[in-house]
Amino acid sequence: MSQALPQGVEIKANVTPAFAEILTPDALALVAKLHRAFEPRRRELLAARVARAKRLDAGERPDFLPETKSVRDGDWKIASLPKDLLCRRVEITGPVDRKMVINALNSGADAFMADFEDSNTPNWFNQIQGQINMKDAIRRTISLEQNGKQYKLNDKVAVLLVRPRGWHLDEKHVLVDGQRVSGGIFDLALYMFHNANELLARGSGPYFYLPKMESHLEARLWNDIFVMVQNELGIAQGTIKATVLVETIVAAFEMEEILYELRNHSAGLNAGRWDYIFSCIKKFKVDRNFCLADRAKVTMTAPFMRAYALLLLKTCHKRNAPAIGGMSALIPIKNDPEKNAVAMQGIINDKKRDATDGYDGGWVAHPGLVEPAMKEFIAVLGERPNQIDKQRDDVQVKGADLLDFQPETPITEAGLRMNINVGIHYLGSWLAGNGCVPIHNLMEDAATAEISRSQVWQWIRSPKGKLEDGTKITAELVRSLIPQELGKVKATVTAGGTTDTGTYDRAAQIFEQMSTAEDFAEFLTLPLYEEID
Repeated sequence: MSQALPQGVEIKANVTPAFAEILTPDALALVAKLHRAFEPRRRELLAARVARAKRLDAGERPDFLPETKSVRDGDWKIASLPKDLLCRRVEITGPVDRKMVINALNSGADAFMADFEDSNTPNWFNQIQGQINMKDAIRRTISLEQNGKQYKLNDKVAVLLVRPRGWHLDEKHVLVDGQRVSGGIFDLALYMFHNANELLARGSGPYFYLPKMESHLEARLWNDIFVMVQNELGIAQGTIKATVLVETIVAAFEMEEILYELRNHSAGLNAGRWDYIFSCIKKFKVDRNFCLADRAKVTMTAPFMRAYALLLLKTCHKRNAPAIGGMSALIPIKNDPEKNAVAMQGIINDKKRDATDGYDGGWVAHPGLVEPAMKEFIAVLGERPNQIDKQRDDVQVKGADLLDFQPETPITEAGLRMNINVGIHYLGSWLAGNGCVPIHNLMEDAATAEISRSQVWQWIRSPKGKLEDGTKITAELVRSLIPQELGKVKATVTAGGTTDTGTYDRAAQIFEQMSTAEDFAEFLTLPLYEEID
């Protein structure tokens, strides 16, 4: 890197001329300032997560906080929303690679969540090239020629929202005063520095999705960062708008408080269902009475998921905030009309339920799903941009409802094998640089892979972790199935044109270690991150 770095900043990676246009001294100075101001609090909050996890392991149950009752009882609303965030009937999500960005913005969805987190392998190239792609997309200069095909933006595109990394993830390639910086702060600071004023000049603004939060204090940290960033860039307070993904069981008990902390910057909440299921498994992993059925059986109609979805909806609309439904992992199935019809009906049912309940929009993972999802929301909304005025005073969710973990059965050999297969397939793709992978006609990301490995870990330890014929799921059984499923994965990816399957061998080793180890790893992406460039 030819240009001088700000004092105390080191970059432990290759900086090409194109990357240098993102990693400018002034942009890195903003990263450093935010790091120095907020890294101690991030560390404290991560330590608080560990302490709480130990209390849950010891038998404590989450509940609504007595000390914040005044917030829940108070008469307050979030700040008004900008015009382009009022209508979010269908949002498409995906990683920040160039082709995905163009196709998603062109998809006909109301909004596109560009993901630096769960559907993106956070290697150095993906993170910095992703920032270049954001910058080019906002200025409408983004294009791509691939396999003789030209990709460019349509005249009308989706509203852009960006998901930075969660609090638990570092950016190992950038050090400030010898410390790794927060991945989330790094992603946010670079995006804001290069694009906030440009977005405002074009009639939009800097909009975000915030992942993996576990408490309103973590939301407060984001809010304080927003305040400082806006001050540093000379932007009016409240310009940043952020939607929080409620994807941990503990955050479900603090939804109102999270909205309150971010009330000047809030764009509502989203029901991040897959990480939510993973969180439930993780938080109650040693509870001998906790056990969930095959992943495919744990749907949005399960008692604890239904309670969570309705409470989120009620909470948002009470505070004039949008409620956005989560992701159905189904995708179009080419060359099999019968299976495709079933998948399409699944999408329709999912979005119809959300729209009828009162949600203002929902997520899809594929451009081919935008139209059928949109039809379901338009059928309920008509010409209205949202249904925030639909108050759900009839919903009365108690803490016990959020903890009503059913179904517990069936646990099948096919379900166990599916978890192993998906885990190996996804981890192998992730290590190869692709964090968003269609597997068995579902779009898998880190959240769904987390369910796969955490369920296996928990089934091994739970007295209820038995197959339908009574066979106890053990580490030995899992180890015996892994080579078989690895063989299937390799056959699948080889048929798809992959010649180097080495990352899948490594993925099988990682899956075995993480699903059978005595200690439960908090996130599979943490050890994996140390294995990529």
